[in-house]
Amino acid sequence: MARTLLTDDIWQQIQSTMQFHGCYCSKNSRNIMEAILWKLRTGATWRDIPEEFCPWKTAYNRFNRWASKGLWDKFFLKLRGVLDQEWVFIDGSYIRAHQHASGARHGFERAIGQSRGGRTSKIHIATDANGLPIDFKITGGEVHDSQVAEQLIGEIGQEDYLIADKGYDSEKIRMLARKQNIVPIIPMKSNSKRENKEFDQYLYRLRHLVENAFARLKHFRAIATRFDKLARNYQSMVYIACMLIWCKAK
Repeated sequence: MARTLLTDDIWQQIQSTMQFHGCYCSKNSRNIMEAILWKLRTGATWRDIPEEFCPWKTAYNRFNRWASKGLWDKFFLKLRGVLDQEWVFIDGSYIRAHQHASGARHGFERAIGQSRGGRTSKIHIATDANGLPIDFKITGGEVHDSQVAEQLIGEIGQEDYLIADKGYDSEKIRMLARKQNIVPIIPMKSNSKRENKEFDQYLYRLRHLVENAFARLKHFRAIATRFDKLARNYQSMVYIACMLIWCKAK
């Protein structure tokens, strides 16, 4: 028998969110969700989903339809609990793209970059003071962390401290944070001659919380290695993983 992930409590949270957004809930909705989570956890192909859950096409069609409608991100934002935004951490992590991620139809966004390390995507994430995901962006692996910082800061809203590594060492990013009354805790690069009076060594040590968030996301094999051809589908997988993290944290 295939291992399942949904407890009664987690399913109740997800089902209530589905109903809030007007999604049809059939008798086998829980099994369909289990099938999608099995795919998320194992990284296997859709065709390999155990028949005891549901036909693989049923699971794929529901996942793909809701991804195209942008419902998975709405589910996540609805399930996301109260944020502790005293400290907010931002960071990026590379994701190796499998060869099966090739072949997307022309005109669809892929968010896969090419570099000496191969074909990669990148997850840029913001987490709260508890290391729980606030929001994220998916880009090609060639996109530098600092290029997405403005979007992340715009998503997280008001917080006291913004904590990031040297990849975000930019006066533009610091000024953007200060305009929102946020204190940037970002170390200077080794060759920098500017002063950094705002830097707090204790708060910077807490940056492991965002690394822990990436570690939890990459427990799901469909996140740790990208198999999805379309950026929207891979993004939806990450949203589902973030949903589970929040449901378990409540």
